[in-house]
Amino acid sequence: MPAGTRSALAMVTDFFVADDIEATARRTGFVQRTSKITGKLFLALVTFGTWSEGKTTLAQLAAKGTQLRQPVEVSPEAIHQRMNKKAMAFLQDMLRQVLGTLQSLTPVGDDGLFAAFTKVYLADSTGFALPDALQKTFPGAGGSAAKAGAKMQAVWDYKSSLFAHFALTPWNIPDQRYVDTVVALAQKGILFLFDLGYVKIQALGHLATAGAYFCCRLNHQTNMYETVAGRVESVPLAAFLRTVAPDRLLLEQAIFIGEKAQIASRLMAVRMPEAVVNTRRRSARKNAKKKGDTPSQAHLSLLAWNLFITNVSATIWPTATVPKVYPIRWQIEIFQSHYDSSGPLSLTAA
Repeated sequence: MPAGTRSALAMVTDFFVADDIEATARRTGFVQRTSKITGKLFLALVTFGTWSEGKTTLAQLAAKGTQLRQPVEVSPEAIHQRMNKKAMAFLQDMLRQVLGTLQSLTPVGDDGLFAAFTKVYLADSTGFALPDALQKTFPGAGGSAAKAGAKMQAVWDYKSSLFAHFALTPWNIPDQRYVDTVVALAQKGILFLFDLGYVKIQALGHLATAGAYFCCRLNHQTNMYETVAGRVESVPLAAFLRTVAPDRLLLEQAIFIGEKAQIASRLMAVRMPEAVVNTRRRSARKNAKKKGDTPSQAHLSLLAWNLFITNVSATIWPTATVPKVYPIRWQIEIFQSHYDSSGPLSLTAA
């Protein structure tokens, strides 16, 4: 029997209790009656070993079944019939269990920044290409990108090291649309940290209404307002920042996000080193040139700053604390990047 097959089944058994695998298979509907293709066998065939690749044929998977210590003879057609939404639900559930177990093995410290929050949700996504044959189920991003692709959407609680949400979606669903699913997790006292891709005024409003908190980067195109003499007036951000003294590295401004929503927020602006600013501006000019355009002076001015918004009060986070908090979000990105590089079905490296 090939070592790869033996080690694959051994790794499945080592990581999971066999009864738990079968219980998950039945709960998701993948296994409904006694069958040669058990949850454990299917999990081993499509996740572990050198054959767990996008171009592996059904005949190759069927052949591996005959090389087990207790051979299982199944036809490629039988495996094909099991490749359905119930199989996807089964694999997603098992992957959630893997991630939850792995993350809970390494407790994460609070660092004194999050005592005021019940949970701290870090949200992020990563995409990967799939074989073109899966285009109907997992359409790609379009354009010159792969015809088929998927995104892994994850929400991880920094305080408990557990996943609050995990899903596999088509690549053509943008994060700004998926954020509605993310903020549906909102409850009073929960803090959400996410990047620009998830920023949407309606989503921030939902969090504020639920008594939850947000901390994220500010999109340069976001309309901001302030109250002046009892009236709500627009804040010309680029012009405002150009008036800041050159030696001032950090500032805060009370603002509202959205003319109608008027979501109360704090804007934190952190001046960046000259070398970083120059690199950003070169990149902006290069990208604009590719499109036959030229970046505006306002945009170039804004590249001199890192801009953050949050509805966490100053009594919890002083101004200088916010720039220290946001980088913690990179923990979910590091995980996502590691997962993406190891492949969508490779649980051994997760």
